[in-house]
Parts: sequence; structure tokens; C-alpha cells
Amino acid sequence: MAGWNASDIPDQSGRTAVVTGANSGIGYVTARELARRGARVVLACRSEERGSRALARLRSEVPGAEAEFRRLDLGDLGSVREFAASHESETQGGLDLLINNAGVMALPYRQTVDGFETQFGVNHLGHFALTGLLLPLLLRTPGARIVTVSSGMHAVANIDIDDLNSERSYRRWIAYGRSKTANLLFVHELARRLAAAGSDVVAAAAHPGYASTNLQAAAPRMEGRKAAERVMRLGNGLVAQSADAGALPTLFAATAPGVRPDSFTGPRILGWRGAPARSWRAGWTRDDVGAGRLWEASEGLTGVEYGELKG
Repeated sequence: MAGWNASDIPDQSGRTAVVTGANSGIGYVTARELARRGARVVLACRSEERGSRALARLRSEVPGAEAEFRRLDLGDLGSVREFAASHESETQGGLDLLINNAGVMALPYRQTVDGFETQFGVNHLGHFALTGLLLPLLLRTPGARIVTVSSGMHAVANIDIDDLNSERSYRRWIAYGRSKTANLLFVHELARRLAAAGSDVVAAAAHPGYASTNLQAAAPRMEGRKAAERVMRLGNGLVAQSADAGALPTLFAATAPGVRPDSFTGPRILGWRGAPARSWRAGWTRDDVGAGRLWEASEGLTGVEYGELKG
């Protein structure tokens, strides 16, 4: 695995990929490199203006790319359902790659259209619903993969199953960490259910390490932690790797031969930077009971049931 880079991506001709949050940063690089290797790529983004601009940029960087923009707001389950329905009706065949990349980080407390705390609602519930609604396409596609982007920040906190929407208390960095833990628990349970159903669809996770992206640049102050904030901002300038490098773990999980279900890929050097490698993860992200409870709660909150993968 050492030294793996974008030039090692296998030919993706004839494959279709949906990449959420593909208008900038890691999502954009992921979409661009998949298109460069021949995939048909759908840039699923909330902002029509930014999504259209990203599409134009991608086509200029990869002449002849088969790519399109479709609007998707993960903070609005109605938008998620509309996206999935339109994609299914317009897609010939199945879906080879679903890259659950989009996310928000450390926001002040606010709620989604459906009344969920925004970080939990967008980072986890939106992708949970999207994956469930697109699952029939994935299940009928040989070699399909689902890659969900988490973060090393998952180690900040386990989920609180009794307060998923942070209604009792809210600390934005803790809420962010919990949403990233939810991503890993989702992958853990999804991989288990796919295996139990006899499916060869691979559900895996990745994280970018310390990457300089719009998400990092827009991160708010760490409340009450001035020293930590100064270190983080200094690190952005001195340590952080580029979005191109940060996208490599996602691209590896999506395309490299032999990727294992429920694997977690990140940068090789301390989980911060470098070529893709197996990444450390907190023990609670492999908790079967916790993953099952989160799954059941997510089905109830979103109204999306994975009928093909009953536990």
C-alpha cells in the first residue's frame, strides 16, 4: 500500500460514481480523479452555483470527462429522496460507487430542515438516508462500493444514543466528533448486514488526515481552547497536506483491489499525511450493540428502511 497515488487508480471506464460534496476540497478531487480514469461522475452538491462552477472546472481539467451536477441537500430529507428518485429514473444499469463525502464541521447549534442537529443530520443521517435509497442500484451492480468519509476527530467522543440531537447539551467539536463516530458505526453495521445478505458490495470508510480544505478554513474557534486553536491554525499552514493528497485514502477505498469491508483507510504518517494505509480507529466504532442501536434510531428518524438488509 505504501506509495499508492492517483496514478494507481484502476481504469474506471463504464462505471458510475456519485460523490457528495464534490464542489470543493476532497470531494472535488475525488470526482476529478475518478473522471480522469474514465468514470461517469455525478457531482452531488447543495449549492447549484458552486456545483455548476465545480463541474465547469472539472471539464476544463479533464477534457472529455463524463460528468454532471445534481443538486443534493443532505440537510433536507426531501431533497435526498428527490435526488435518489431522479438518479434511479435516469440511470442506465446500476451504481458502482457511492462516495459519502460531504460534511459540515463544528457549527454553532442549529437544526436541519427536518429538525435534526445539523452536524448529526448532515454528516450521518443525510448519508444514511441517501445510501438506503440508492441501495437497490448498488446491490444489482457487481463490484459496487460504498465509501463513507469519517475523520480522526471521531476519537473525541462516542455517540450518545440517548441524545443524538444534542438537545441536553451542545459542544460543537464534541458534536462533530460524534457525527464522525456515527459514520464509522454506520459502515460497521452496513458491512455486517451486507455480508449477512450474501452481497459482494463493499462498505468501507476513509479519512483525509490533516488536509487543508474549505472545511478546515471555515472551522470556527475551539471554544475555551485558545492554545489548541493556535496549534490547529499553525498546523494548517505547516503540517496540513493538500486536498489532492487528502483525497487519496477515499480514492484508495473506492478503487484499489482487495479493500476489505469495514476497513478504515487514512494517511500513513501518524494518520495525518502521506500515502493511504490502514488507519487506527477507536474501539467504540466496532461496537456491535452500539452500531445496531444507531441503525435502528437512524431508520426511525429518517423513515428510510433498508428492506433488503434486515438485521
